[in-house]
Amino acid sequence: QLQASGGGSVQAGGSLTLSCAPSGRTYMGWFRQAPGKERELVAVFSWSGTKTDYAASVKGRFTISRDNAQNTVYLQMNSLKPEDTALYYCAAGPSYSVGPLYYDTDPDKYDHWGQGTQVTVSS
Repeated sequence: QLQASGGGSVQAGGSLTLSCAPSGRTYMGWFRQAPGKERELVAVFSWSGTKTDYAASVKGRFTISRDNAQNTVYLQMNSLKPEDTALYYCAAGPSYSVGPLYYDTDPDKYDHWGQGTQVTVSS
């Protein structure tokens, strides 16, 4: 069971860091869902960490990373905007072995999901 944490309420321009544990030997991603909207990819990386992908709306502001010693994945969010307000989920790909450079942007290809952590950005 993935555990996500670090959400909160901040003003526009502020920063938050989300954490998700445990990470695994598979690709992992952060998704978000705002009220009335579909779940969307925020950031994803391969289990080697060498391949990453970001939603265009967060590129240059958010950074996905992992600490293998802590078995944790992070999402550093800077320059937050009101439109970043959403419930953020971390997710992990399948438990069977996947290539170190492989990742998927389709939420249906993720087998394990955290409970979500709320991020609220006020203007």
